[in-house]
Amino acid sequence: MEVQCLIISGGLEDCFDDPEDIIEDAQDGEVLGEQILKGSLLWPLIPYSYNTIVDTGGVAPGPPSEKNILGTDDTSRDVLARVIYGFRLSILFTLMVTTLASVIGIIAGAIQGYFGGKTDLIFQRIIEIWGSTPQLYIIIILFAILGRSFWLLVFLTVLFGWPALVGVVRAEFLRARNFEYVRAARALGVSNRVIMFRHMLPNAMVATLTMLPFIVTATIGTLASLDFLGYGLPSSAPSLGELTLQAKQNLQAPWLGFTAFFTFAIMLSLLVFIFEGVRDAFDPRKTFQ
Repeated sequence: MEVQCLIISGGLEDCFDDPEDIIEDAQDGEVLGEQILKGSLLWPLIPYSYNTIVDTGGVAPGPPSEKNILGTDDTSRDVLARVIYGFRLSILFTLMVTTLASVIGIIAGAIQGYFGGKTDLIFQRIIEIWGSTPQLYIIIILFAILGRSFWLLVFLTVLFGWPALVGVVRAEFLRARNFEYVRAARALGVSNRVIMFRHMLPNAMVATLTMLPFIVTATIGTLASLDFLGYGLPSSAPSLGELTLQAKQNLQAPWLGFTAFFTFAIMLSLLVFIFEGVRDAFDPRKTFQ
């Protein structure tokens, strides 16, 4: 009621006190004896949230129209709004998981490669055991006990995703541990932590960053797969995997399938190009003409 009063009266503050009387008084074009000044209002291009039920006057899912550019899904929600929110949520999830998993993986790989010997042997056996753990079953069990949530899914994905970078970082540190600058730093009494993360890690960053595009795409694929199977984000959350599931269940609505396909293709391509540029920026052997 207050919003309607503000629109009709041209933004009078009295609408917050008595909107009904102001609306009634404004029918003749004047409020409190003063002429209403007509203003302008810029509406958003997509006036829907991801959970807004759109009354299309037809069956759901509805085909693309002027009000719904990409149509509506099987519960009559705007597909374009859900794609935008789902894109944002997927990127946020991917960046969080990739950052946390990369930090843990880099630290574990650095410790293995730098110290070697029994430390490397024990870590490798732990990673082999951990890598053979059935990730999907654990996610299903924990979701059944604790319920589905965004943060729980982030935690579980990081928990099973950190070994991805361990092998690359370990190999780089095993190669660099006997270089002259490392021996010189040890002879000067530099601590192992400083040698590992200040001197050796920058030289291993190129190989590490080369793996990041694959980790990013794998993380997005994991989220979409879990949502498709019904073990991902809560059902109320906007999800690209859930949109793909709707496309499978509603083959008579091809706009759902095309939207999901092109969204994934564009999103994954952009992320790969971005991380390729980041890798080139960190590559000391890369020359730009």
